[in-house]
Amino acid sequence: MVPLTKSLFASRSSLISAEFLENVLAEYPRRDFQVRFWDGTTWGAEKQPGFTLVLKHPEALPSMCLSPSELSLGESYIYGDFDIEGDLEAAFDLADYLLGQERSLWERFDLAERLRELPPNHYPRPNPKLGGSLDSRDRDRRAISYHYDLPAEFYALWLDQHMVHSCAYFNTPLEELDAAQQHKLDSICRQLRLCPGEHLLDIGCGWGALLMHAAVNYGVQAVGITRSVPQAEVARQRLREAGLNDRCRVEVSDYHDIDQDQQYDKIVSVGVLENIGEALLPVYFRQVWALLRPGAVFLNQVIASSANYPRSGPSCIDRYMFRNAEPTLISTNLRAAELADFEVRDVEGLREHYAATLHHWIHRLEARAEEARRITDDITYRIWRLCMAGCAHAFRSGRLNAYETVLAKPLRADSGLLLTGKSSTALHL
Repeated sequence: MVPLTKSLFASRSSLISAEFLENVLAEYPRRDFQVRFWDGTTWGAEKQPGFTLVLKHPEALPSMCLSPSELSLGESYIYGDFDIEGDLEAAFDLADYLLGQERSLWERFDLAERLRELPPNHYPRPNPKLGGSLDSRDRDRRAISYHYDLPAEFYALWLDQHMVHSCAYFNTPLEELDAAQQHKLDSICRQLRLCPGEHLLDIGCGWGALLMHAAVNYGVQAVGITRSVPQAEVARQRLREAGLNDRCRVEVSDYHDIDQDQQYDKIVSVGVLENIGEALLPVYFRQVWALLRPGAVFLNQVIASSANYPRSGPSCIDRYMFRNAEPTLISTNLRAAELADFEVRDVEGLREHYAATLHHWIHRLEARAEEARRITDDITYRIWRLCMAGCAHAFRSGRLNAYETVLAKPLRADSGLLLTGKSSTALHL
């Protein structure tokens, strides 16, 4: 391991901490990062580190290394115990190493003894729990409000020009985000086989990007629902400015409350199902089934968990960003759809596309950090930077996946779909 870079002002606490790190990270294979202590002393890579871990005070190290969890590491960053300069996504490999260390009681005691001269950590932590049962509609409403009721100006800093807050489709790894999100909107419309005059329902319509694209380019009548009042207000304003009020409308509503007397030719739902919860999957698919006319199509895009990476406690993503999310296995989702009488016509994994999308979002947010802090505050900025980097890492490592499924409500044995398949959106990174 690269030795401590000492300065005339190096404190004893930084020397103790450097020796501690050499012990804790003795078997860590990567040498491309640096640690900078509170007194300016550095340890690790001296030239062009991939990222620099900046420890703000001596109390930061014990909470990070002695009994780390995904939540405790994340909260240490959010509340300023440490910072990450450079590639935040790369720092998650180091976090995985720290979280993967299994130490005996004696080993933990020995590590604690090495830091006994450092003062204990007395920093309080807020507890932003939602409360209520996971399938509570009130809890759903508060989770949506927490996530989406930030000013639209904040999202506009780092989303694409269409304000699409979901996975883009990249034709090449070097494609710009605006173009990739345009591909995504058009791909969804083509997979739904939208035709002029058809009625489209978008469950979880966000700021209305898909409604607008479908109305302008495919001539449909479109209705979108969202549970966020500020989001609906922005979407309605965008529809007015585009002159689409005669063809599109946005309602503040939950999927439970959609009038079943109105049936739709096509329904789309992007990024909603992971917030429903496994217990309510049958209810959700039965409701969508009832809203579709026979021979119609439902396109559903969902973030799913991996059977190979079981969860091990709460994370900052759970606590601070997607506060009511419960990603399930894609097999669980498909079974619930089939039990509701849907026919599964197509399933595509979009894991690499979502990782690339998040990579764009992170760098766009970082490039406008000061504006983000001005619109919200420093903690909100740090939460979004951390959680999006954590999601990107989860997609790249296979802990999460994203799937797009095309489901049909057959008219007798006729699915209503053409023989030609959809165009490929495979991305090789």
